[in-house]
Amino acid sequence: MRLFVTGGTGFIGRPLCQALVQAGHEVAVVTRAPEAQPRLAQGPGMATFVSWERGQWEGALAEAKGIINLAGESIAAHRWTPRQKLRLWESRVGLTHRLIEALSTSSRRPAVLLNASAVGYYGPRGDEELTETAGPGQDFLGQLCQAWEAEARRAEALGLRVVRLRIGLVLAADGGALAKLLPPFRAFLGGPLGSGRQWWSWIHREDVLELIQWALEHPDVSGPLNLTAPEPARMRELAAALGAALRRPAWLPAPSVALRLLLGEMAEVLVSGQRAMPAAALKGGYAFKYPHLQHALAACLAAQQGTP
Repeated sequence: MRLFVTGGTGFIGRPLCQALVQAGHEVAVVTRAPEAQPRLAQGPGMATFVSWERGQWEGALAEAKGIINLAGESIAAHRWTPRQKLRLWESRVGLTHRLIEALSTSSRRPAVLLNASAVGYYGPRGDEELTETAGPGQDFLGQLCQAWEAEARRAEALGLRVVRLRIGLVLAADGGALAKLLPPFRAFLGGPLGSGRQWWSWIHREDVLELIQWALEHPDVSGPLNLTAPEPARMRELAAALGAALRRPAWLPAPSVALRLLLGEMAEVLVSGQRAMPAAALKGGYAFKYPHLQHALAACLAAQQGTP
């Protein structure tokens, strides 16, 4: 299949594009600096890097049979100042709006749009189990995800099958939250964030890549899809499991007050959480490669050390 991918050079996007090439797809990876991107390893398929310059990306979009929209400024890169919030909004809602506008004026349209979102859609919900039918939250991240998904849903009126990927905490040692947790744990300074009671809906990155391809290949999959493992964990459980995997203690908590002083509003992502469940994936027959936290963490650390 010929695919158009945004956000294809990031923590999820790059290994996804590599997996798509290995599966035989033709992938157009849209980026602002195509000449600066390391080439993907060859496979049965092929990948090309396309500039966001006007005309280039629109031509690639018109030729695509499917779109995977993963683009977005990192949520955790900077403190959430008013300017940073605007950047987060524009990089998600604004960019998706541009894609749908381009589709609306095109005579050729793809069959499917897989659009990234996050479990932050649900807002802080305590111990409530959240399947895809749960309503949205009203905090900033919840409102951002709602607006992001609303833009993507406009493609349904154009005849596209739209899947809204509500992604949880993605585990891999070379990026994301786990890469930030590893140094203090290795220095014997690890521990739970905040109260430790908050739920973290985690998922191994390999399952993210597999689920995206699964949703792409199953025409009966549409609407919201929680990309989370079937066994979410409390933060203190995740800290204990990571400490055990590294043979380090997990005794030093980071108090909620300190996190809020350091990170501002963004700290709410860490000290509150969602107990999101992958009901749609399980009902559709997807079999998780890493359903258990201990196995997922062990696999992440083994991959970092270069062991099979």
